[in-house]
Amino acid sequence: MNTARDEFLGLPEPWPAPAKLNLCLHIVGQRADGYHLLQSAMQLIDLCDELQFYQRPAGVIERVGDNADIPAEDDLVVRAARLLATRYEVFDGVGIEIKKRIPVQGGLGGGSSDAATVLVALNDLWRLDLKIEELAALGLELGADVPIFVRGHSAWAEGVGEQLTPCDFPEQVFLVLKPQAGVSTAAVFQDPELTRNSPITTIRAFFAGGGHNDCAPVVRKRSAEIAEALDWLDDFGEARLTGTGACVFVALPDEATARSVLARVPARWTGYVVRGLNRSPLLDRLAHESA
Repeated sequence: MNTARDEFLGLPEPWPAPAKLNLCLHIVGQRADGYHLLQSAMQLIDLCDELQFYQRPAGVIERVGDNADIPAEDDLVVRAARLLATRYEVFDGVGIEIKKRIPVQGGLGGGSSDAATVLVALNDLWRLDLKIEELAALGLELGADVPIFVRGHSAWAEGVGEQLTPCDFPEQVFLVLKPQAGVSTAAVFQDPELTRNSPITTIRAFFAGGGHNDCAPVVRKRSAEIAEALDWLDDFGEARLTGTGACVFVALPDEATARSVLARVPARWTGYVVRGLNRSPLLDRLAHESA
């Protein structure tokens, strides 16, 4: 007889939660409530966490497997499931298991993407039939990066990150490095040296001339290791910081070149060869479940 954990909700294939890269991050202002206004080209990549959903008794929403002991109030996937259940009076239970591949605290959006996959998957598995706009609005309550993963398409982001214009960026190969150093996003945005008045630009201007990351100088100042990783990658192209880090990345001509550079990465850093995506694999998984 199967245990409760073995009884899947829906099909047994895992649900993907892709990471993202900030190809640029311009801070163009600050609201009265302290939130920063930004413009960012956010591209999904094929580095994905995988989520599984299991049947649970009514009212039981929990994390299982690795990191199952994270307090529920600190666990974004549990908060996402509980928000959906509470808002729409769902009494079904669910156990959520995550196979982590996206490095934590790397600026790749792994936690936000996991939460988005919970919202999208449970909307389908619980047959709530919520529209994507409703799910994205729920996601924004959990974090500014959640809506892009809910919508499932690379985008030009504005506002505090919630104003999304879908964009097709070149689906390049990237080498991503994760230094051991950590970065406090709050500390970066509170730093008095952070540029907060970058000129407002356009999507067309980004495609024509690229962009920059206003957080990079502050992160360089705060972390010698991240500065070193950026300098190391600069030998192979234009090294960039994603979000507030700690991950840094560079675009390379092809996978063979990227794997050649990966072989030279110092052992103290973790490297990932990834490809940019414009459409999230989560959308394909959703279509498979609904077929």
